[in-house]
Amino acid sequence: MDFNGTWKVYSEENLEEFLKVIGAPEMVVKMRKDVKPVLVIEQNGKDFTCTMKTPFSSRVTRFTIGKESEICTLDGRKVKCTVREEDGKLICETSKFTSVREIQGDEMIDTTTAGSVTFISKSKR
Repeated sequence: MDFNGTWKVYSEENLEEFLKVIGAPEMVVKMRKDVKPVLVIEQNGKDFTCTMKTPFSSRVTRFTIGKESEICTLDGRKVKCTVREEDGKLICETSKFTSVREIQGDEMIDTTTAGSVTFISKSKR
């Protein structure tokens, strides 16, 4: 699956609840709920560079499928994760959440679950 490109988030479901469940500071919750980030993904085989851009900051995460990496969460914290690929989906499991990123038609859908809260982000190139 080709994740390359500049992806603009147009829909986010349960963002505020998700940020609270993972322990994001209240200031981050308030600032982030009104912002739709842009995600730039550069994919070279199994190597990925993901840059999340908002008016407040840019965060870069690099990972290789199958190798442990340090990724940046929505609230800026770093956690260890080994991203794997299953059926064209990128799956990242951490101690706090599980994220599944997939391409459906012309959309990228990121479904992230922490406890009983599921956050769904939808983007278009």
